[in-house]
Amino acid sequence: MIFDALTLRCFLEVADGGSFTRTAERVGRSQSAVSQQIAKLEDLLGKRLVARGKTVSLTADGQIFLAYARRIHDLQREALDRFREPDLEGEVRFGLPEDFASVYLSGVLAEFARIHPRILLSIECDLTVNLFNRFKSGDFDLVLVKMNRPEDFPNGVDVLDEPLAWVGDPTLVAGNGPLPLVLAPQPCVYRAAALRTLEGAGLRWRQALVSPSHAGTIAAVRAGLGLTVLPRPMIPDRLSALPAGLLPSPGDIHVSMLKHETGNSVINSLEDFVLRRFRN
Repeated sequence: MIFDALTLRCFLEVADGGSFTRTAERVGRSQSAVSQQIAKLEDLLGKRLVARGKTVSLTADGQIFLAYARRIHDLQREALDRFREPDLEGEVRFGLPEDFASVYLSGVLAEFARIHPRILLSIECDLTVNLFNRFKSGDFDLVLVKMNRPEDFPNGVDVLDEPLAWVGDPTLVAGNGPLPLVLAPQPCVYRAAALRTLEGAGLRWRQALVSPSHAGTIAAVRAGLGLTVLPRPMIPDRLSALPAGLLPSPGDIHVSMLKHETGNSVINSLEDFVLRRFRN
């Protein structure tokens, strides 16, 4: 049984976006062509994968096949990356926030290093403002930067937008005292979002603990010392977002990638690899 790349991509886009129209735009095909690709896949498997109606959703068989489709698609991409540019050699200096390195990219960077063993990855983690200043000074070839507004870095490539959430023990919100917060030191986009939200709502707060480390922040919140703000996909085990309405929403976070050179194939290969992994 053979699954071609376009058919799998159409299925994954429909599964993620819930729309044939949006999928058609992303894959550069007509809506009818996307529908034909899904029908072709269903005929191949002998199962109905997508429930078509006012909204598009996966059937029970579609949900089962989704996990296989992702694995097949990732293996196809890895094989292409490995053999398309097997002789790439050089160094990439990559700066990124600690939380993104630990939550999103540790496995991605290990995979890139395995595919391109002759590329040396020099990776450093720091706060966004420090990463940006060092990027301008030429210390990095690529950086990931977090901001509250997309226009803060107009020359960056959009990577993702994530909703922020209050995280911690909901009982800390009870009472009339100031809210205890676990924060990173200034400047930090999570800190800025938390304080802007509370002060905009006229809510008092106090700084229970300041930690420059993502791991330190998580440990303090788990210990019940205070509340913090995190992107929803980054909320770790044994912690959960506060119930909706308990505190005003802290908004969204935007992530961009910045790079200096556009003609360096080694730097471009890492940029493309990271962007594909984020967007999938």
